[in-house]
Amino acid sequence: LRWALRVPGPLILVALLARLERPMAVFSLVFASHAGLLVAALVLNVVPLWLKVWRWQVILRARGIDYGAKRAWLAFSSSLYLGMLTPGRVGDVLRIRYLRHDTGARYAEGLASIVVDRLADLYVLVCFAAYGVAHYARVLSPELAAVGYAMVGGRLVGPALLFVPGLFERLFGGIYQRLAKEAGKDGLQVFVDAIRSGGRRSAPMATLLTFTAFAVNFVQGKLLADAMDLPLSLLDVVALMAIQSLAGLLPISVSGLGVREAFFAVVFPSLGSSAEAGASYGLLMFFTLYVSQVAIGAVAWQLAPPPVEGAAQGEEPRRGS
Repeated sequence: LRWALRVPGPLILVALLARLERPMAVFSLVFASHAGLLVAALVLNVVPLWLKVWRWQVILRARGIDYGAKRAWLAFSSSLYLGMLTPGRVGDVLRIRYLRHDTGARYAEGLASIVVDRLADLYVLVCFAAYGVAHYARVLSPELAAVGYAMVGGRLVGPALLFVPGLFERLFGGIYQRLAKEAGKDGLQVFVDAIRSGGRRSAPMATLLTFTAFAVNFVQGKLLADAMDLPLSLLDVVALMAIQSLAGLLPISVSGLGVREAFFAVVFPSLGSSAEAGASYGLLMFFTLYVSQVAIGAVAWQLAPPPVEGAAQGEEPRRGS
């Protein structure tokens, strides 16, 4: 079922290529890009990755868990690698396993750190996406604009339930107990407390690091646009990437493949470029910003193979791991 949910995105891409007047131009535009700018965009991948590892460490330290930079980097990169190649959230589960093995942190603490980490990405992305929809209000049809604002609003409501005292426990307590990977009746309370207290303490630094990571991604997007000689300003790139990233969160694709290219193909004619150029830009972004992470994660996977067994349940975190 999880694999089936990923199929619509690639099917959208195939349908898009079939409907374009010059489908082969999509690939010729990619290969005609300036190599130097592409290399610069690729090299910059290390920066947002490092910033996100640092953010995860900040979130963990808010709960008294000290995770060394090297091991945190390897765990984070390996989880991205597995997450790109598998459906669902298998990569996140792997990151929790690394954390348990290396520090002895409880499953509830590890899961909470992942949730806070994801929420930082989500809320910052929602801010940029709201700007993106407003920026392209003149280009998008009223229906598309309404969908964009609905996505922005919808992404804010669900996670907010975590911070309402007692509400999350009543609604999702039973689900958590069935899915929890550790014994003990206090796991749910530890999980909720870790999100609320840890999220509150780490919020300022985590937000700053997240904004910076997104800013680097937008610079990469601008480099890709310049590599293709596209008439896009940095603000155009910010709006485009934010909207497609929010749409890419829908579980109907692999890292937004197909959804991103279709959106760009619709918008680009209004920006002075062709639909083929939009699809080409989306594919170039997919390979440069997403597939490249698979290569980085594959190296991390070899340097630190996933632990076969986690740390003992309930074991206190080891400082300075």
